[in-house]
Amino acid sequence: MKTYLAFDYGVKRIGVAVGNSFNRLAQPLKTIQNKNIVETFQTIQKLVKEWEVNEFVVGLPTHPDGAEHEMTGRAKRFGNQLNGRLHLPVQWVDERYSSVVAEDQSGDIDSQAAVLILEQYFQENPN
Repeated sequence: MKTYLAFDYGVKRIGVAVGNSFNRLAQPLKTIQNKNIVETFQTIQKLVKEWEVNEFVVGLPTHPDGAEHEMTGRAKRFGNQLNGRLHLPVQWVDERYSSVVAEDQSGDIDSQAAVLILEQYFQENPN
């Protein structure tokens, strides 16, 4: 069984969700205020230890036609930093509409968007 942390990366906030390969369910965890990279990664490292995480899933934002934009590069940089600092694999998920769909749900929009990203990963990777 693998445990995943999923991220909806934003310049100001990062939504986080957790799930595992056994029940393939995602749950919102928290939103990290993305003010300081050191504090952000300290928080993530604590979550990795607490949940015994094996892999990360990061939403990759693009334009509706799939073309990259500024946030695509920022999300890629964040995912690469996760891998480089915490030495765990990073999986990428197209998250074009996760924040829009999350707005229709109750609760924390950022962590709900991370839930949608992780659920999409589970759907696209049935094993």
